[in-house]
Amino acid sequence: MRVPAPPKSRDRVLSDNELLIIAAYADHAGPVWGPFFRLLILTGQRRTEVAGMRWEELDQDQHRWLLPPERVKNGRSHIVPLNRIAMGELAALAGTDQWPRSGFVFTHSGNAAVSGFSKAKRRLDGAIDRSQPGRVQAWRPHDLRRTVATNMQKLGVRFEVTEAILNHVSTTQAGVAGVYMRHDWADEKREALERWADWLAERVDEFEISSTGS
Repeated sequence: MRVPAPPKSRDRVLSDNELLIIAAYADHAGPVWGPFFRLLILTGQRRTEVAGMRWEELDQDQHRWLLPPERVKNGRSHIVPLNRIAMGELAALAGTDQWPRSGFVFTHSGNAAVSGFSKAKRRLDGAIDRSQPGRVQAWRPHDLRRTVATNMQKLGVRFEVTEAILNHVSTTQAGVAGVYMRHDWADEKREALERWADWLAERVDEFEISSTGS
């Protein structure tokens, strides 16, 4: 029998174990890149949006991230609730109880956002291939966003809420409906992303048990 062709990138959804392995080995990409890859998983946001995150966009008290219109693909400001695991990642990056008031979150120089995604991913893939050979198939950062959306479906999150989390402008938000239906789904987004954090935490426990004998 012929080996089936790998799924096209636009169709790629990572398995639970693939997602957890990437999160577990992300620090091998570098001290800044580890949290970066995990925040892609935790928030479902675009690579460039996470990479350009600034401390002044974050509200530590309200546990949320406000993306200004100029940094968003569709030109609309976007609020991302930060679940408890995402808050922990940011606190570790800040290195203090009080987060900085300004500047890039993901930076090597302090003056510019991180770049060199391909090199960072190669380091991560190399670490995974050495320690977990064959357990993670070829993937791209955008696949993480698709995987988050797919798992939201598994968790029973309403389609409109998932669209709001991803900041997609779909047919449900276009035309007359988009003009008159102004609900921002803030509470629903927060609940969904907290459920996502709970789901990940449960799978991490299972993964740690199953991976010890692999």
